[in-house]
Amino acid sequence: MLSERGLAPALEALALRAPVPVELEATPDARLSEQVEAAAYYVVAEALANVHKHAGARRVVVRAATNDSRLLVEFVDDGGGGADDEGGGLHGLADRVEALGGRLAVDSPPGGGTLLLAEIPLE
Repeated sequence: MLSERGLAPALEALALRAPVPVELEATPDARLSEQVEAAAYYVVAEALANVHKHAGARRVVVRAATNDSRLLVEFVDDGGGGADDEGGGLHGLADRVEALGGRLAVDSPPGGGTLLLAEIPLE
């Protein structure tokens, strides 16, 4: 789906298969480079897997929007928080995003849900 139709349809497909309701608030209108789309897709896919395995969330909101130079992917859940950004899955996501010159920020206070923000350069 990702390689054939792009990031927006791929995120829609992820949302439909997710174990909790996912609200897609924004997705890019145009196709992006293959590497950028893949990194964004895996951020959302891994975050959804973590919600299912660890968070106990009842709702997720995903925003993926471009500005002049970056794709910003924001993933917010209302789960139990306490995500470990040094853990295997999140550390791997950070490596993937950083390999493209971007960054991944995690805010996950215990009891306060989780926010992942990936900033991925478009070039």
